[in-house]
Amino acid sequence: MDKNSGKKFEMSLIAAGFGGQGLMVLGQLVAYTGIEEGRYVSWIPSYGPEMRGGTANCCVIVSSEEIGAPVVSEADVIVVMNQPSFDKFKNDVRQNGILLYNSDLVKAGGTRSDIRLIAVPANTIALAEGSEKVANIAMLGAVVAASGIVSDRDCVEVLKEKLGKKKPEFLPMNLSIYEKGKALVA
Repeated sequence: MDKNSGKKFEMSLIAAGFGGQGLMVLGQLVAYTGIEEGRYVSWIPSYGPEMRGGTANCCVIVSSEEIGAPVVSEADVIVVMNQPSFDKFKNDVRQNGILLYNSDLVKAGGTRSDIRLIAVPANTIALAEGSEKVANIAMLGAVVAASGIVSDRDCVEVLKEKLGKKKPEFLPMNLSIYEKGKALVA
């Protein structure tokens, strides 16, 4: 049972895009937050043959109970940062699930009516704050606000711990971008 609510909780996430767009970091931040919340977590990365610019995705499961299989074939939440990832994963969202896409790089045609589709101009948000490289953090804010996969409060603390220790000078920008992504769907 979930320590916070006493109810069974399990949610899965697939985050996909080009290598270098920060999808692995997004998945790791969700996973670290789940761990901080005392939940069971799995995080599995998958890379294309190229290191930068090739395809990359990760699967995350956050659960109140032990995770039997860490493979995600149908996700509760899918994040796509580019068109090839949208085309590949748009049908892998569970019914009543959420598909968040980077509207700066993705044209979301031919989508299903049984899912929630959320456009996030992640590159625009990040560029307005000074660096397109942190578009993943805008998307993280939107994911947390739209899905509740982890709590906002705990995610902010993990951002402070994980990103603030590495490069403290960028923490205010990251927190601002996170809030702007969150505000799009809150």
